[in-house]
Amino acid sequence: MKSSSRSIPRHIAIIMDGNGRWAKQRLQPRFMGHRAGVRAVEGIVKHCVATGVEVLSLFAFSSENWRRPGKEVNLLMELFSHALENQVKRLHKNNIRLNIIGDISRFSAPLQQQIADAMALTIENDGLILNIAANYGGRWDITQSVRQIANKIQSGELQPEQIDETLLASHLVTADLPEPDLFIRTGGEQRISNFLLWQLAYTELYFTEKLWPEFTAQDLDIAIESFSSRERRFGRTSEQLSGNEDA
Repeated sequence: MKSSSRSIPRHIAIIMDGNGRWAKQRLQPRFMGHRAGVRAVEGIVKHCVATGVEVLSLFAFSSENWRRPGKEVNLLMELFSHALENQVKRLHKNNIRLNIIGDISRFSAPLQQQIADAMALTIENDGLILNIAANYGGRWDITQSVRQIANKIQSGELQPEQIDETLLASHLVTADLPEPDLFIRTGGEQRISNFLLWQLAYTELYFTEKLWPEFTAQDLDIAIESFSSRERRFGRTSEQLSGNEDA
């Protein structure tokens, strides 16, 4: 529900932590927690649309998650494929643009094709942009940006003196999107864990003990209220923001 009394972040980024612990508390296998986490995603996406959020970025599978037990990784890949198969038409129907960010080259050929088809289906949609970070890492993102720039210098397309923050940012996987205004991590940990490292430079951070499968639209509203109460100065003083520099 929209509210004129609060500031709605244009871009929200979320680390969806706590699926495994949620399952463990219920004496269930970790995979059941991941399935419950997918259901939580559905509710948060729906609420972001209703609230007027422009971009939602979810950290689904990090480049470090390959270190998990092979069985769990395989089940996560199956869940990812199943979610794409079952949700993409619903996303399209609701004018949501799906964008998978990360190095998808490590995924199986059928999954890569699913990803390509899902993104192609929704590419013209102009509602909420849903970024799913899969095999993503912030350091990887910066590295691939630098590699692109190095190749352009080698080919003579760019000169080294042209390199600045704007140029580097323009080669990140989120180049055409506003940087996150609000970062949320569920599950009690207070780290950004290699997620959107460059992009989070001035993002407001919000941590909650709630495990991801338990995170609801009401919890998102609480995080947005916290965001609304903060003064975002971007290096300036409070007086500059209020127009009373000489006060």
